[in-house]
Amino acid sequence: MSEAVTPFKHSTPELYDRYMGPFLFEPYAKVVAERAALLRPDRILETAAGTGIVTRALHRAIPQAQIVVTDVNRVMLDIAAQRLGSDRVSFQPADAQDLPFEDESFDLVVCQFGVMFFPEKVRAHEEARRVLRSDGHFLLVSFDRLELNAVPNAAGNAVAALFPDDPPAYMERGPFSYVDPALIEHDLTVAGFTDINLETVAVTTRVSARDAAEGMVLGSPFRSEIERRDSSALIRAVDAVTAALARWDGNDAPMSAHVVTATNE
Repeated sequence: MSEAVTPFKHSTPELYDRYMGPFLFEPYAKVVAERAALLRPDRILETAAGTGIVTRALHRAIPQAQIVVTDVNRVMLDIAAQRLGSDRVSFQPADAQDLPFEDESFDLVVCQFGVMFFPEKVRAHEEARRVLRSDGHFLLVSFDRLELNAVPNAAGNAVAALFPDDPPAYMERGPFSYVDPALIEHDLTVAGFTDINLETVAVTTRVSARDAAEGMVLGSPFRSEIERRDSSALIRAVDAVTAALARWDGNDAPMSAHVVTATNE
């Protein structure tokens, strides 16, 4: 897979897991785990699993299920494996757009906040459907519009202000690039799903301004965008984002994402 397809290659996965995970990913991991448990799957595939934040929530909610955890980034996957040891959970490098599994192998496929980075989204949806058994489910989560996600929006604006002549567009190009419900439903339909339930789910998340700033600036692909503009600007960026998040420090901030359940009929 090309570097353009592996956006976390140059980030720091430990910071991603420690600082971004609690405020950005765990709130929806709980939603995913609750919905997955209602489906009572025996065998689960997780794609674009990152450092295993959703994996851990799934394992807590459905401890009897066999979970195969995949990501294209081996370093991320290694951290996921270190965080969770269980004979019911296995880890395997894999591209969600070209899965190395047989047809009809799983009851549930889960992908939280990964699809936005797939160059071939329809292909990834097709692969999810291919490996699902009849009446299996695809649980997909993608962010809603950037302006409805207060912390990333404020962070993006703060970093853009440091580079007024060349503001980074990472937020809009990356994590907030797949926000249109109609497009998501269209792509899933093209991939062969006919029973699609998309719900926009709002949650709140508790914010530590400094931790969130370090996670987004130092532990995400935002880092390489900043370094390309000024290799000495990382600490200034962390400080700017911390200041921008001060209004939520120690308090809750709003988030919004699309949670989709597509059934393989």
